[in-house]
Amino acid sequence: MAALKDQLKKDLVVAMKAHDETAKTTIRMAVAAIMNAEVAGKAHELSDEEELKMLTREVHTREESAETYAAAGREELAAKESAEAELLKKYLPEQLDAAQLQQIVDDVVAQASTDGKPTMKQMGQLVRAANEQVKGRAEGKAVADLVRKAITG
Repeated sequence: MAALKDQLKKDLVVAMKAHDETAKTTIRMAVAAIMNAEVAGKAHELSDEEELKMLTREVHTREESAETYAAAGREELAAKESAEAELLKKYLPEQLDAAQLQQIVDDVVAQASTDGKPTMKQMGQLVRAANEQVKGRAEGKAVADLVRKAITG
């Protein structure tokens, strides 16, 4: 467990020795987010999957911030947030392409439709099953959209 946090800490040392301010501050924020999650609520060491979710959330937050800054005309801040998001993405597993994701969703829907076409009442179960197979290699919203499309036709 905690392989991601250990890798981040090692890379932080490398960034500090290289005087890479962007990498140093970004990795520090990611490590701090993981450590804050560990002590929030019931204190425990995060599993690899929980660490991956935290890092995915950090990337998503930075991407949203970059979009907001760009829309407000603050290009220098948008560029900073985008650079941080790209730096953190290298710690995430390789993302699935659209065809691979569609295949996973189709398989999950096919397994659930043994007694007819799945209904919207089953959507939550189908999304959970698809997300279990995806494991951080695609956004949850994309999975949910594909499941909804498969159910509604």
